[in-house]
Amino acid sequence: MHQVYLSLGSNIQPEANLPRAVELLQEYGEIHSVSRAWESEAVGSPGPNFLNACVLFATPLSRTEVKEKVIHPIETKLARKRSADKYAARTIDIDIVVFDEQLCDDKFWKQAFVVVPLAEIHPKYEHPVTRESILQQAAYLRQKVWMEARPGVLDRFNGTS
Repeated sequence: MHQVYLSLGSNIQPEANLPRAVELLQEYGEIHSVSRAWESEAVGSPGPNFLNACVLFATPLSRTEVKEKVIHPIETKLARKRSADKYAARTIDIDIVVFDEQLCDDKFWKQAFVVVPLAEIHPKYEHPVTRESILQQAAYLRQKVWMEARPGVLDRFNGTS
């Protein structure tokens, strides 16, 4: 089974769409861990604040198959509209951040809305090149960017209350 860390984000009805995305993921594989939901300002364009979270998802599917057979169908079910503006408001956005311990895109390491929730569920992760701890990176980014934990949104998945 592949260990896949996914980043989920929504700024259109996020209190409904984030938990629904986790529910739908359960239909495609095993959910091993879910971070808390974190609120942050929209990046790249004006718009409502985002709620973001990370999920550890176990699946026999390849990285490409996860995108095609899991992520795209879930985004479609949740009425994700793609546009030329990659920063536009969205019902759901799901990205593969780490696949079998490999960071999928270095840009994620610089994004607080990815690193902070990922650090919750994968605190021992280190950047594959710099060996920097994700906990150190999360603390650094929290000093630079406003983020706030949103209790209640994903509590039924992560055991917090």
